Amino acid sequence: MNLRNIASEFRLYLTNYWIAAVPSHTLRLFYYRRVMRLEIGPGSTIFMGCWLDTPGGIVIGKNTTINQRCRLDSRGGIRMGNYVSISAGVTILTADHDPGSPDFSGRHAEVVIDDHCFIGTGALILKGVHLGTGAMVGAGSVVTRDIPSGEVWAGNPARKIRERLIENYHETPPYRRLFQ
Repeated sequence: MNLRNIASEFRLYLTNYWIAAVPSHTLRLFYYRRVMRLEIGPGSTIFMGCWLDTPGGIVIGKNTTINQRCRLDSRGGIRMGNYVSISAGVTILTADHDPGSPDFSGRHAEVVIDDHCFIGTGALILKGVHLGTGAMVGAGSVVTRDIPSGEVWAGNPARKIRERLIENYHETPPYRRLFQ
């Protein structure tokens, strides 16, 4: 392992074990923006305990909340819109391995989460998924394919439960807790 790889691994170690435990939104967001190269919109926050797999590759709109203990795998890229709410313990994966490949080679695909989406606690979003505007994902769901705008999906694998029937989504203020 060369010096560059060691420095990269050390940066991830600092990010996931030290910075993620700092009880200050301001300091964490500064580090995520400057050192990890995340694009984070105004009013957005990432709570304590979030795990990042790689630097860069994440774009977050304004007033978006990522709750505690989420895993964000940005190898394929993650784009989140405005007013997105991601509950605790959500995992977003943008890579997997090709089971048909003789060397089990990796595959990457971007995850896109449009404005006003809600993802429930413990949900798993797999690579290449697109959540349309206002889509909702139930707690513990495994999302393997795109969810159209305004639909509520749940289960493993997630399937459509119902429509949201909302015509105009309101802009909600940022959500922060003092020591999260």
